[in-house]
Amino acid sequence: MKLSTLDLTILLVYLIGIFALAQWVSREKEGRKKSASDYFLAGKALPWWAIGASLIAANISAEQIIGMSGSGYAIGLAIASYEWMAAATLLIVGKFFLPVFLRNGIYTMPQFLEERYGRRIRTLMAVFWLGLYVFVNLTSILWLGSIAVSQVTGIDPMAALVLLGAFALLYQLYGGLKAVALTDIVQVCLLVLGGLSVTALTLSQIGAGDLVAGYRKLLDAHPEHFRMILGKDSPFYKDLPGLSVLVGGMWIMNLSYWGFNQYIIQRALAAKDLGEAQKGVLFAAFLKLLMPLVVVMPGIAAVMLAPGLAKPDQAYPTMMDLLPTGVLGLVFAALVAAIVASLASKINSIATIFTLDFYAKRGRDDDQAHLVRVGRIAAAVAVSLAILSAQPLLGSFDQAFQYIQEYTGFFTPGIVVIFVLGLFWKRANETGALAAAISSFVLSVVLKLAWPALPFIDRVGLVFLAALALAVIVSLVTPKQKEGSDLIRVDDVGYRTPPGFNIGACGVVAILVALYALYW
Repeated sequence: MKLSTLDLTILLVYLIGIFALAQWVSREKEGRKKSASDYFLAGKALPWWAIGASLIAANISAEQIIGMSGSGYAIGLAIASYEWMAAATLLIVGKFFLPVFLRNGIYTMPQFLEERYGRRIRTLMAVFWLGLYVFVNLTSILWLGSIAVSQVTGIDPMAALVLLGAFALLYQLYGGLKAVALTDIVQVCLLVLGGLSVTALTLSQIGAGDLVAGYRKLLDAHPEHFRMILGKDSPFYKDLPGLSVLVGGMWIMNLSYWGFNQYIIQRALAAKDLGEAQKGVLFAAFLKLLMPLVVVMPGIAAVMLAPGLAKPDQAYPTMMDLLPTGVLGLVFAALVAAIVASLASKINSIATIFTLDFYAKRGRDDDQAHLVRVGRIAAAVAVSLAILSAQPLLGSFDQAFQYIQEYTGFFTPGIVVIFVLGLFWKRANETGALAAAISSFVLSVVLKLAWPALPFIDRVGLVFLAALALAVIVSLVTPKQKEGSDLIRVDDVGYRTPPGFNIGACGVVAILVALYALYW
């Protein structure tokens, strides 16, 4: 695949434009310096459209686009459950989680844990999240993103990795979350436009110029690729175990990711008020319904256009190779936009957790300019570590995405237990929370070794139930928390949502029911 002069010009215009826009939207009035709230939470003034777009931009990256297209090639539309179930999860986050977080002025997830349980659980989870974000999330995006860029441009993967990391760092270094969130509407528009272009052109090629005819021909030729619920006879049942996708462990994975993940929830925490945050997550839920057209359908189309690929993950790059000059530049710019947006989001969240949950605890939380400087230094160090460790950690994996899932899946059940009990059961204490966190990892490892045939999603569900039971029992048999140690207020939290949110949520649910009924 070679980029023409026009394709390279489109890419260059995007890079210069998005960098300039990020600096412009995050500028400050003359004589006013950025405070920690400005830098880490965009001054608590993000509008709904920025929140919704930034949620999707932070979520969709190279491993999502290339990995899910590859899964579409191998498995089919069933992989879209990760996207469509996320839409339903966002409604729960908006209605039940955000009211508590915003009422209590939460700015990081470790902060919530300390105010609800105590300092030990905050420190434990802050260390876990920093390690996860730097050595799993950041490295995986850099590594997979560099491979994608290398395949399209032909430049050395390590050079691409360094360039991506450096650009994402510089892009958000001055403005912080504001620079990321207020430019993500551009990133998402480019991402959706680029992805839909690939889908439309591939289906049109199958249908000899007729997009609808191409879809029908693909459906008739490969009906097995349009089943949402896989049976036990499917070779991919272990990846997506039938009804467990709808009623089992996928809920736990989604609640952890969309509700309690700093680099995701940070956007909603930066809203100017609860209503704006809820409109933002509703907007993101509607965008999630659209995502399978962007990231899954190109892979399914490749089943007819490029049968016999050596690896499923080659599906998306192969479909890009079919694009005409100009459109290729647009789609490649969209791929780079997805990589840069996700990198910038994670870099900012790493800086936020390190600065506010570690450094500020040392007594320097009154010097706002100093905290911003520390955040920028932390961001630079995080990117440097990720660049140096990406190849040693991920270079030997055939499927880096599976490495991510396996690592996070050991901890996900415990995280959900800790937060759900912290939000909705006042008797839960720090000892019970620690028991859930530790047992989640131990039980996950034991089940993986003792029952290797157990589907990953089912294992997450079983470990969640066991960790939940253990947390409840330990909380009940150990002393209650000391009076005044639980600083989280829920007694005056209202869970009633505005009519607009309710109507939109019903619309999302109705579309989901129709989609699953159509492709059951």
